[in-house]
Amino acid sequence: MKADRLLSALMLLQAHGRLSSRELAERLEISVRTAHRDMEALCVAGIPVSAMRGYKGGWELERGWRTKVPGLDEHELRALLMAQPNTLGDPQMVAAAERAYSKLLAAMPGAMRMRAASIQARLHIDSSGWRPHSEDLSSLPAVQDAVAADAKMTFLYTKADGTTGPRTVDPLGIVCKQGVWYLVARASAGLRTYRVGRMRDAVALPLTFERPADFDLGRYWKNSMVRLDPTEQRYTARLAMEVAAALHLRRWCSITTAALPDGTLISDGFEVVDVVFESFAQAHFVTLGYGPRAYVIGPEELRTKVEADLEAVQSGRGR
Repeated sequence: MKADRLLSALMLLQAHGRLSSRELAERLEISVRTAHRDMEALCVAGIPVSAMRGYKGGWELERGWRTKVPGLDEHELRALLMAQPNTLGDPQMVAAAERAYSKLLAAMPGAMRMRAASIQARLHIDSSGWRPHSEDLSSLPAVQDAVAADAKMTFLYTKADGTTGPRTVDPLGIVCKQGVWYLVARASAGLRTYRVGRMRDAVALPLTFERPADFDLGRYWKNSMVRLDPTEQRYTARLAMEVAAALHLRRWCSITTAALPDGTLISDGFEVVDVVFESFAQAHFVTLGYGPRAYVIGPEELRTKVEADLEAVQSGRGR
């Protein structure tokens, strides 16, 4: 949006002093002509922006003019810098949060901005895990739109056991826990929590609902975490494994023997087990690592992914 771009341009001038139209264009990813028109728009809006000609010329704000930001003390500033946007998981939201973060820093007085730079030089937060998530967040924008508009929504949902079915719900809020996104919604059977990465074909409907006046998202989530069994937050897969391989995997994962599905045949020396992994990514990585000693029975998303990767490996060897 143009308003957002103009604010970004204003913050860039405030943070960096004089910038040419070309420098503004590169930083804002627009054309030089558009950057020039944006500067004219700021002037028309009453912002004291002036153009300086010459080799070192460019656009700059009137000396002493700044947007205002409330003062932050040392603890507040440090807390702000430690609230890293990359924990959000979604690339678009990370980018938007980083832009807002840069605008806020640019609006700080000079001394505070220098202190922020000093803290940044001494602080790095790596929010990624040793086994990064491979969540499909394609449904997240639709979820965000529905939550913001109090609009009913529909989607296909795949449960941990691999079964998939349609859902129509009243979306009440979104929770991000360790980079994993969840939708809290009111379904026909009551309040439910859905993992966004397991949602497909999410659509916000042109039908609004009345939000419960007494619903508190933070309280609901806290209570649900107390009630929720830890294994429900993980990823369970049903595998046919070589007995020795299953015995080895028991050192690292929770494994229970499962019944052989009707019509399913397995090789001698194999057994069917349910394995609880920390995430889909771990299930995928570990299953691939066992090669022909482990086969995925379900969920379907894991079986499809593993089969595709094994086929790609075999194709590469055949070249």
